[in-house]
Amino acid sequence: MNEQQRKEMSQIKEVSSSDKKSSGNGNLNRLKQMGSDDLINKYFQTTYEPPNLKKAKKRRREEVQIHYDYSVPEDMENVGKGKKFLIRTYGCQMNEHDTEVMAGLLTDMGYESTDDTKEADIILLNTCAIRENAENKVFGEIGHLKPLKTENPGVILGVCGCMSQEESVVNRILKKHPFIDMIFGTHNIHRLPQLLKEAMFGKEMVVEVWSKEGDIIENLPKVRKGSTKAWVNIMYGCDKFCTYCIVPYTRGKERSRLPQDIIQEVRHLAAQGYKEVTLLGQNVNAYGKDLKDMQYGLGDLMDEIRKIDIPRVRFTTSHPRDFDDRLIEVLAKGGNLLDHIHLPVQSGSSEVLRVMARRYTREEYLKLVKKIRTAMPNATLTTDIIVGFPNETDEQFEETLSLMEEVGFESAYTFIYSPREGTPAARWEDNIPMEKKKERLQRLNKLVNKQSAEAMQEYKGQTVKVLVEGESKKNPDILAGYTERNKLVNFAGPKSVIGEIVEVKIIEAKTWSLDGEMVEKAVEVK
Repeated sequence: MNEQQRKEMSQIKEVSSSDKKSSGNGNLNRLKQMGSDDLINKYFQTTYEPPNLKKAKKRRREEVQIHYDYSVPEDMENVGKGKKFLIRTYGCQMNEHDTEVMAGLLTDMGYESTDDTKEADIILLNTCAIRENAENKVFGEIGHLKPLKTENPGVILGVCGCMSQEESVVNRILKKHPFIDMIFGTHNIHRLPQLLKEAMFGKEMVVEVWSKEGDIIENLPKVRKGSTKAWVNIMYGCDKFCTYCIVPYTRGKERSRLPQDIIQEVRHLAAQGYKEVTLLGQNVNAYGKDLKDMQYGLGDLMDEIRKIDIPRVRFTTSHPRDFDDRLIEVLAKGGNLLDHIHLPVQSGSSEVLRVMARRYTREEYLKLVKKIRTAMPNATLTTDIIVGFPNETDEQFEETLSLMEEVGFESAYTFIYSPREGTPAARWEDNIPMEKKKERLQRLNKLVNKQSAEAMQEYKGQTVKVLVEGESKKNPDILAGYTERNKLVNFAGPKSVIGEIVEVKIIEAKTWSLDGEMVEKAVEVK
């Protein structure tokens, strides 16, 4: 070690061992006064272990412990009395469900929820790492929160969720946004009370992001959004490693909950009067593959859940490679198992699918669709599609359009490819001009809209069962809800039917919604 290195390490040790200042960025400010960004980088390297995406890819199977004894630490039980929290959620249903858990933990500590940032004593940003646009939104929001922190230094600001599992994101927050008080990942949400305690009383930035996946904590409290529809996690993580996707790195390896714990949760929701549950997983139909000494998959789980007295059961998100015959056989039994299936294809070109590491071909996907249609002739299929993947040719994009038509998808989530740092595809040249990507997306969306409008027209004059969720966002005098096949229906009716399943006759079909008239007060569904 030369003299300069000795000097730098001495400065780092001096700052690391000193008392931290109340705003949580005292040490960082001292280092800025001392010298360069390089010194700051070295400080970060000595004070926290960042998430490591390379290690995540090399992970090995380790036994996952299941815990049933969770409780909020005694010294944190009443810390939130008279205080409020706000959680902003970005991304998928899994993030929404994580927010329900964090809201449950904060409520158990005495906090109350608020939608007003000026009222909040704690503000958490539950982030998504899937798209660049989602990341930009989060950093924009972080920038908007800085004046609030300046005005009220006592407010606790936290960044959590999938973005927090990315090394580059953590480094960016540490360097550029030192007013943030907490950074924690997806595997340690159950440690929110302890992390909050450190942030409140330690008066320093708290960074706890694990590269190793966490155990399964079964009895975490939840504050569910509404009392009609509920999400139920059945597994965590993903082992597919599609070349464009960051999820296997941020969410970790596949870990399945035990069937009896899931079934108990669904039964409890049914007893509380919920009308619909959605079974969640990053790769939901890989459920059970990691359960030792059990030949038990999603089809077996659904076969047991269909016997529970709850009107509607859905699941998301599926990977075509794991959509097996047993699951199709069980779904075909109908009842409360709905035949709306979201089946992401991503591309209609076998060559693009190969480069994406999707591990199926166009022909195999179409074969699966045929199996589903044979077992469930009226099944509604929706999908996800990426355009502008590196090296995608015009001919390969045309294959995507033809697949869209051949399957007859009634809706699709469509995206322009954007590289995610840490994924294999991010190392490749992003060689499709943005103008070309936008043109392809426009053409694809035109076809998606056409097929959606045609599918909606089929409902005109029909009477459908609608689970009423509440008032329409556009008109408080109109109610809104969804059919069994996930079609949005707007109609006039009494507020008393919110949370019920009613029959509605469709009088007008639009591209993305249906207008109707309620023909019966409520239908009891067994």
